[in-house]
Amino acid sequence: MARSSIRLSTNILRTQIAVLLGALLVAFGLSLWQSHELLVHQFEERALAIANTVTVAPGIADAVVAGDPSGVVQARAESIRRSTGALFVVVTDDHGIRYSHPVPERIGEHVSTDPSGALSGKTVVNMEHGTLGLSARAKVPLRTDAGRIVGEVSVGIDADEIAASLWRLLPSIALYSGIALTVGVVGSLFLARRLKRQTFGLELNEIATLLQEREAMLHGVAEGVIGIGPSGRIALINDEARHLLGLGDADVGARVDDTTPAGRIRDILTGAVAGTDLVVLTDEHCLVMNRMPVSMQGRDLGHIVTISDRTEQEGLLRELDSVRGLTDALRAQQHEFANRVHALSGMLELGRFDEAVDYVAELSATATDLATRLQRQIASPQLVGLLVAKSVVASERGVMLVLTDESDLAEGEADARALLTVLGNLVDNAIDAAVTGPSPHRVEVDVRCIGDSVRVRVRDSGPGVAPEIAEEVFEDGFSTKPDEGLRRRGLGLALVHRVVAQHAGRIEVSSGPGAVFTVTLPRDGAAGAAVPTEATA
Repeated sequence: MARSSIRLSTNILRTQIAVLLGALLVAFGLSLWQSHELLVHQFEERALAIANTVTVAPGIADAVVAGDPSGVVQARAESIRRSTGALFVVVTDDHGIRYSHPVPERIGEHVSTDPSGALSGKTVVNMEHGTLGLSARAKVPLRTDAGRIVGEVSVGIDADEIAASLWRLLPSIALYSGIALTVGVVGSLFLARRLKRQTFGLELNEIATLLQEREAMLHGVAEGVIGIGPSGRIALINDEARHLLGLGDADVGARVDDTTPAGRIRDILTGAVAGTDLVVLTDEHCLVMNRMPVSMQGRDLGHIVTISDRTEQEGLLRELDSVRGLTDALRAQQHEFANRVHALSGMLELGRFDEAVDYVAELSATATDLATRLQRQIASPQLVGLLVAKSVVASERGVMLVLTDESDLAEGEADARALLTVLGNLVDNAIDAAVTGPSPHRVEVDVRCIGDSVRVRVRDSGPGVAPEIAEEVFEDGFSTKPDEGLRRRGLGLALVHRVVAQHAGRIEVSSGPGAVFTVTLPRDGAAGAAVPTEATA
């Protein structure tokens, strides 16, 4: 991937410095303008103070009224001008005729600016052009002791003096601007380095390419993927994860606790349940979830949760397991049949024909006795077939599968699919447990109607279920037996528990000796959601 000739951090630094320079130039200009306005105001106030000093000077007003025959107005005005550094101090009468001026030749002439404001009793301060150029000037009325306006006093301060004062302020303004620019550049350097660390040194084109590749990969994989940040919020989620977990409304940035209901899925997403290849059952799927931490350059970036749909695979494995069990049962029957044929052949060779006939009759009665007795007690052919098949498998493993004499279930008393799932998984678990228990190995099944409910009870002669794990045995993926290759343990009892919950039933486990699992389902056979038909815990 080709890198840009200008690095992202350098480009950001250049841009920030350019912005800083532009902002500082604007601020510098505004500071100059504001300083100029302040200086103008100060000089106008200074001119006003000088003018007020002239108006209160004794004898000035009386001299103007008398026509100033002795030139006292000019003398005093010039004295004040020289002592204050003003550009001019001009005193006029009420007709605007000058009685003082820095240029004596202009005394007696009419002023070049409008004196009407001061002559009307107002105080006027402004920047104005006159015969001596631009100046900050103040004009105040000249009054006699009786308060009569007899003229005006106009004082001006040269605008060049304002400019000189502004130039004296310029180095300070430039210094402060330079300090601000230096601080801004240093801050920009730190920010550029921080951005470089946060982007792991990637350039803009690389970030854009990674985003495109991430989106393509995230929504192109067949597995669900959820990224969870360190704060417990969803950082990313693909469409498959929304579908498998039913999180259609989950938004990026939302907290996991707020988007998922309480249960095993939330516990895995939040890390409350740890482990690898954690099995989760939903109403439609059998899922395997893994939660892995993600870090880069020592920084905790949160966790990635992957979700694999194993529904079809688990179904195929269960079917394969059923076929394998049936094959083992047929092989056992073949051996048993071969032994009986050999015994019958020996009787015939010995001429024991009567005994051979009796032996054939006994074998025929034994073969049909189990199926006949099951059909008398249980009307559902699916359940009878299941129990006959499980009986053959149990016999092959040295376990006696017994249906109690009190068992009785008429046709249509309960949902047959639910009973197949419950009974099949409970019997499989009981056979496995009985094999590991003391001899004789025995599994007892009791199915009957009690009031408005159908009760299924399966008792085995195995080691039983420890009280401390009595609640855990129904959780997805929990099993005391190891996995066999791709075949997952911990699904059978979880499926039974899910079926019971969907049909508003109850499930209990207790000690017998051995383990006793009791399931109670509604008698009216209200069907729940579709569930897998069989699994092995």
